[in-house]
Amino acid sequence: MYTILREFADSWFLLAMFAFFIGCILWAFRPGSRKIHRDTADIPFRNEDQPAGTGASARAHSEEARP
Repeated sequence: MYTILREFADSWFLLAMFAFFIGCILWAFRPGSRKIHRDTADIPFRNEDQPAGTGASARAHSEEARP
């Protein structure tokens, strides 16, 4: 049983995993994904005027935590 599974893993499973890897690469670099990747990359810069967590509620919370 071990030799049959070993032969399968060395041949067909390796080919299947290689095909899956190539499929993932092609899916990530497909033409329609540029907008999605750009939108995801811009997440840290969405609050340029005022960083998240600096509003009145955040200041009140930080003052309560001080001894």
